[in-house]
Amino acid sequence: MRPFGRDKPAAWAQNAAQARGAQAVPGDPVTSGGEALQPGSWNRSNTFWPVQNGWRMLFRSEPNEIQFGLTLAFIAGAINAGGFMIVGQYTSHMSGIVSAMADGAAVGAWTVLLAGLTALCSFLGGAACSAILINWCRRHHARSQYALPLLLEALLVAGFGLLGEQLPPGIAIAVMVPLLCFLMGLQNATITKISGARIRTTHVTGIVTDIGIELGKLCYWNIRVTEANAPHVRADRAKLRLLSSFLGCFFVGGVLGAVGFSHIGLIAFLPLSVLLLLLASAVVQPALTPAAMQASRQQD
Repeated sequence: MRPFGRDKPAAWAQNAAQARGAQAVPGDPVTSGGEALQPGSWNRSNTFWPVQNGWRMLFRSEPNEIQFGLTLAFIAGAINAGGFMIVGQYTSHMSGIVSAMADGAAVGAWTVLLAGLTALCSFLGGAACSAILINWCRRHHARSQYALPLLLEALLVAGFGLLGEQLPPGIAIAVMVPLLCFLMGLQNATITKISGARIRTTHVTGIVTDIGIELGKLCYWNIRVTEANAPHVRADRAKLRLLSSFLGCFFVGGVLGAVGFSHIGLIAFLPLSVLLLLLASAVVQPALTPAAMQASRQQD
């Protein structure tokens, strides 16, 4: 199996030109061999999350790329559920954290407000760090734009698993919550950049919402259509299968994470670190062709 992401920068630039309605320019790497880009066109060998028909194209894209997102969803579920077993708080649940901050401000519980603000800022810091690393790699034409944030996450997860139990309990909790929130923000921003904002792996609210929408379409009764040319309502079964897979991976990761942390403690983070290292190594491959470099500059 080939590494994840080969020639993706050129493909992304091609999709961006397609979305803008750009016409082909001879010799321009953004266009497809000098031909005008047609709506919905797709090159299987060069694209991950195209602009048009994105979900269907994603489901039909290469298995390595699907496995990449599913693995991140599994890791996020494990860290989130395992973190709850340790610190009693879901560290990717920013909606709940902001709500707790509002409650704390309303009743004068300033400690709760400060703790929530720390968690929120840590999540924001992780997302910002991912964007900085990705754009630095892009500007310097690194072999992969996404290896650095994944490598950083792997190192932080490994360090957390090895050193977390050495800290006194009070200090450990104060360090663990911001670190876990930072990790969730880092991972969420990374997969968001990779997928073109189509997938977030650290929370499932949007995924469950989209599943519900597709189930509603699936159950819709296409009968007694009053207009002859009225379109039938059809569910996107490919999208439904893909979303269900992400939800399932997050759930399975959560179960295994909770079981692992409850039985062996923070050392359970180490297998997750190994998975992240494998993902980081999988995205590193040559992307320094003239076309890829030109496409990378156009993304800045």
